[in-house]
Amino acid sequence: MFLSDLPKGAAAVVDRVDDAHANDPIAQRLRDLGFVEGEPVRLVAHGPLGADPLLVQIGSTRFALRRSEASRVTVRTEEA
Repeated sequence: MFLSDLPKGAAAVVDRVDDAHANDPIAQRLRDLGFVEGEPVRLVAHGPLGADPLLVQIGSTRFALRRSEASRVTVRTEEA
């Protein structure tokens, strides 16, 4: 499942960040921000009618991500 597909308030764990191409700066920036394997993450809120941006919490920090950026992060729900 992708981070962009999580329902509001749902918690998950990061599996990986997918690179769109070699030396992908957006994927590297997501990793630098803490989106790394095993990190707990939660979708706090999203824009009106499910649009951009998504408010994502990783650790004690919250980030606003575009849906296209969040779709690069593969997560697994804690129930899985």
